[in-house]
Amino acid sequence: MIARAVWLYFRFPLSLRMVEDMLAERGITVSHQTIRLWAEKFGRLFANNIRRRSVSRLGDKWHLDEVVVTVRGKKQWLWRAVDPLDVLVQSRRNAKAAKRLMRKLLKRQGHTPRVMITDELRSYNAAKRDIMPGVEHRSHKGLNNRAENSHQPIRRRERIMKRFKSPRQLQRFVSIHDPIANLFHIPRHDIPSHHHRELRGAAMQMWSEIAHLQAA
Repeated sequence: MIARAVWLYFRFPLSLRMVEDMLAERGITVSHQTIRLWAEKFGRLFANNIRRRSVSRLGDKWHLDEVVVTVRGKKQWLWRAVDPLDVLVQSRRNAKAAKRLMRKLLKRQGHTPRVMITDELRSYNAAKRDIMPGVEHRSHKGLNNRAENSHQPIRRRERIMKRFKSPRQLQRFVSIHDPIANLFHIPRHDIPSHHHRELRGAAMQMWSEIAHLQAA
């Protein structure tokens, strides 16, 4: 029940009350506040487990991007890496902020990439010269569509949640949301339907193992 509530909340753009109603339809009575506590406590455990399992499948390219999120009338910058998947909320969009993201990625991954792909923000190149001088840097807006598209789910959640209340809440939410949502983010238009079903089945199997559930 807990795993299903967490999966519903982070897999789909649903509010806590929507998840409460969906569980109630199945005869499970639980408050939206309890679901919030489950999402924070167990969601973090599930997300960390997904990250650990994903490390072995990472390539040698890092896609980095940043997007502005307004929190209580002030701009915050959500810096995101895709493969490896990581996020960092910061109040600045400069070389210092880019360095913080790169240091976090290097600490978690333990190695530098072969190629770093970003948009045309000059802060990335300035940070790379100090942190990863030997890494190839490709800077072009068209090359970084993958990272830019990864912001869209958070935009949808931002509307559902009627904006984030604090930078800390934003950081906490995206650090749990992104690994879980990304696990089930499977392309539909570029692959045959049977392949899509196979990938979806593999994702569900991993989720069942992580959540300590028995496959149906």
